Amino acid sequence: MDFPNDADGDVLRRLQETGFDFAVATDIDFNVDFETWPPSGDAIESLYLSYNSIEIYKPEDEYEGYILITINEFLTYNFVVETQQKITKIVSRFGGVCESWGVLH
Repeated sequence: MDFPNDADGDVLRRLQETGFDFAVATDIDFNVDFETWPPSGDAIESLYLSYNSIEIYKPEDEYEGYILITINEFLTYNFVVETQQKITKIVSRFGGVCESWGVLH
């Protein structure tokens, strides 16, 4: 598979090099970061309306808080990019953004 030459494509290439099976649906984690913590109740409610699996991670030690959304789907470049854009569209008015994702491999 060929992936675009950007951060998301780089991650997908590394997964491909390690033998990741793109033909099997997997849990994909999307991190949602906010300018200020905690996010508003409206931000959290907006995410719950669109996604079933949401976990809230409060700040701990040197780590900032974030919301984790897990979606079981086939891992493709388009899915990752489109999902990050959709999540960002939901939370941007609350100072949120989704710019990172990952899979357990």
